[in-house]
Amino acid sequence: MSRSLVAWARLLGAAAILAVLVWRLGTGPFLDGVHSIDGRSLAAAALIAVLTTVCCAWRWRTVARGLGVDLPLRTAVAGYYRSLFLNTVLPGGVLGDVHRGVRHGRDVGDVGRGLRAVAWERTAGQVVQGVLTTIVLIALPSPVRSFMPAIAIALAGLALGVVLLTRVMPRGGRSRWARTWRATRSDVRHGLLVRRAWPGVVLVSGVIVAGHAATFLIAARTAGTTASLTRLLPLALLVLLGATVPSIAGWGPREGVAAWVFSAAGLGERQGVATAVVYGVMVVVATLPGAVVLVVAWLHRRARRGDPQDPAQGQVPATARSQGAGHG
Repeated sequence: MSRSLVAWARLLGAAAILAVLVWRLGTGPFLDGVHSIDGRSLAAAALIAVLTTVCCAWRWRTVARGLGVDLPLRTAVAGYYRSLFLNTVLPGGVLGDVHRGVRHGRDVGDVGRGLRAVAWERTAGQVVQGVLTTIVLIALPSPVRSFMPAIAIALAGLALGVVLLTRVMPRGGRSRWARTWRATRSDVRHGLLVRRAWPGVVLVSGVIVAGHAATFLIAARTAGTTASLTRLLPLALLVLLGATVPSIAGWGPREGVAAWVFSAAGLGERQGVATAVVYGVMVVVATLPGAVVLVVAWLHRRARRGDPQDPAQGQVPATARSQGAGHG
């Protein structure tokens, strides 16, 4: 199956989820969510996003340096804001990350390594998110708590299998598979598992997950949910896990998972959808600095194109200038 077909299938799946929700619940929960948003919730989301985005940028910079490509923190923060904004406004939810990897790769002269740095940075964050979500779902009541011991055992077995696989896979050979395997091992070893990198990557990833969960809890309160935080936290992490599925600019799976877990927890589908809508709007507003980064970059490129001293524009040869002067 081609990549384009898979991408279209994912988008159609997200659209189908939204269509089913509107068919079952009407537009009321969506409009209720939008109407409940206030300035305080948006300001809180923006402030939390500053912390989480800086942490994301630091994680990206750490992984990239481990792979041998330098990345100043200021550039990483701007690039991450830009990618978050693109993820929230473009279909699929990952095009901003692709743009971030390609842009960085071009800057350092190695697009492949730039893309791999982004991929491993995001993978590390999702692994930490998965582990923290599993711990919380085991510790606190949730609709899936009864399944969590079996899921935890399965995840531990999967992790053990991956470790064993890395031990038994041959390291030699010139096949494409062998080269890919060696590159993967090298990336993980130097980008993630090196002693100077992994403790910080794990710590900032935990802060990022906590920030996203806090934003969702604020969204739940803004949407009118009065349940306790210990009851809402597992639901928040489940919805955030669902939000990692490719979607239509973030919409679709998130609302579907929210409707399901809120209903299973006795809080109602409508409340779940309204909360997810509030969270979605808060995320869009919190990533607006990325739009500013895009506009500033566009203005800068436009100014360079109009600068006659810019080497990229080329200069009129001296002979042509002298000929032009003679005609004057």
